[in-house]
Amino acid sequence: MIDGYGREINYLRVSVTKRCNLNCTYCGVQNEKENNELTAEELEKIVRAFALCGVTKVRLTGGEPLVRRDICDIAARISRIEGIKKLALTTNGVLLKDYAVKLKESGVTAVNISLDTTDREQFREITGFDGLHRVFEGIDECEKAGLSPIRLNAVLTKGKNENEAEKLIEIAKKRKIDVR
Repeated sequence: MIDGYGREINYLRVSVTKRCNLNCTYCGVQNEKENNELTAEELEKIVRAFALCGVTKVRLTGGEPLVRRDICDIAARISRIEGIKKLALTTNGVLLKDYAVKLKESGVTAVNISLDTTDREQFREITGFDGLHRVFEGIDECEKAGLSPIRLNAVLTKGKNENEAEKLIEIAKKRKIDVR
């Protein structure tokens, strides 16, 4: 596919859920009780259609994609589609420890992890959950599973967590992961 500026479109972001297990202060995601998500079969059908149009890279997002019990089935279905060469996932990392190996086995190659702070109390204030340690355990599991690249996505806000930039960069250097 080519857009109006002559650029090739080969990348598709697929939001698999609106639900999230956190309540971040800057995020507009609502924790919906009603389940109106597309099924794994429907998501596969949509991605298959885009692959026929030249999409080769897919990113699974949300909300928080790991709150879906069938996320590994979704990933496996998409990774098997002819033409799909790269499958990535964006997550808040809280559930990643339990999923890293399964995601890799399902065809996910890369992971972006939202991490705005390395400070436990700041993390709790931003997300509404005392789970910073779980995010770091998830990063450890991603490295062990061989997911690559691993990227940290940070939202730095003046007066809140702008002092975290250097700490996040240090983590990235030590672990050989990217920070955005």
